[in-house]
Amino acid sequence: MASGTSEIDIDRGPDDVWKVVGDFAGLASWMPGIEKCTLNGDVRTIEMSGMEIGEQLVTRDDATRSLTYSIVSGPAPVDRHEATITVTPKGAGSHVTWVVSVEPDSMTEMFSGIYQQSLDALKQHVEG
Repeated sequence: MASGTSEIDIDRGPDDVWKVVGDFAGLASWMPGIEKCTLNGDVRTIEMSGMEIGEQLVTRDDATRSLTYSIVSGPAPVDRHEATITVTPKGAGSHVTWVVSVEPDSMTEMFSGIYQQSLDALKQHVEG
């Protein structure tokens, strides 16, 4: 399983950024292309471009501001997927990393690109 990392610095404190990132059902408020996001137990269903993809929360740790999830249903062309998004302090702001491990390995670059675009949108969203 190959891994890719996307990252960004944000000029807002880590607690402010974590309020947005740590809301597992709040993806539609800041991630480009997500039309709707609903939560049923520990599985969120994201709707985009006529598709529904189910993502299951694996772990959420407020102390380390870290959230891990895995794609569990939908048309995503993956055999395995796990992603972790983490918010850490950096000076007066934050550093956000989004690490994905995916099979097949050929999908790593695509997911890393999507997550980098999403981090750019997150920065705009929280910096206002």
